[in-house]
Amino acid sequence: MEPNQLTLRPLTGRHEIDLFNQLPYVLNEELADDLAHGRRRPEWMWVALRDGRLLARAAWWSRPGGDTPFLLDLLDVDDSLPGPDRVAIGERLLHTAMAATLPHGTRPPEYSRLVPPEWRESTATRHVVQDRMKILERAGARLFVERLRLEWRPETPVPEPSGRLLFRPVQEAEELLTLMTLVLDGTLDAHSRDDLTRMSPRETAAGHYEQELVRYTSPRDWWRIATLPGGEPVGFVVPAHNTYHAIIAYIAVLPRHRGKGYIDDLLADGTRVLAEQNVPRIRASTDLGNTPMANAFRRAGYVNFGREINMTWS
Repeated sequence: MEPNQLTLRPLTGRHEIDLFNQLPYVLNEELADDLAHGRRRPEWMWVALRDGRLLARAAWWSRPGGDTPFLLDLLDVDDSLPGPDRVAIGERLLHTAMAATLPHGTRPPEYSRLVPPEWRESTATRHVVQDRMKILERAGARLFVERLRLEWRPETPVPEPSGRLLFRPVQEAEELLTLMTLVLDGTLDAHSRDDLTRMSPRETAAGHYEQELVRYTSPRDWWRIATLPGGEPVGFVVPAHNTYHAIIAYIAVLPRHRGKGYIDDLLADGTRVLAEQNVPRIRASTDLGNTPMANAFRRAGYVNFGREINMTWS
């Protein structure tokens, strides 16, 4: 198949969602609602067609009301095509879509791909993931981090409070921002470590707070500060709802209190807050290399149901 036989274009409107969804992916069921609520736009959703057949697609996501794409979270090709054609068509589509969609001269948004937990162990699944990664690499991206996707389900017991810590709501933004700044010392989170190469700890914490935490519409009295009986802060946990799922949005222990198992108390309390809302599941994620955090989720009964590949541009 000659690449120049392709038609490369964005969707002309929401009515083309069925065309866009002809290639399977776990996010397909969310796309129509995303379009309806402004998290996606037809002009950010691109297709590669040949004689009306969908061969590849790419799409960006943004927070509601965002003027520019925030995340490239869809890049698919027809896996029945020969390998070289898959990569060539995907590369051409992505190059064309990026040039037309992204502000000139800006760093492209991060790429995210949701994959099975043991994706490397299946030849078919491994080829699917690696093809997408190869397309991104040819567009100048590189692997940034692989993350564990975790889930608590209602049939899983919530650990009883140990009694070692007291929990109270966050009193004001400054209190949480101060703690968020302190926990960046020694952080194992790849995104935070990358931010710290360009910003101060306070700037990094403020960016996380303003760009993510304050945007959640779930009640802020769910957010918890953990203290010793005398009132000294030990850490915090931010249970929230991100439009799609109940989540543990942020959880951390202050450096001077690490290594004492307090993360288990924090996670149990955050899970309890959300479980009391009768949610069907609680989602969380952590870097593959953040072994202490992954182990804490495992102890709390969270299961690793998937992984996420993040790629970035320099």
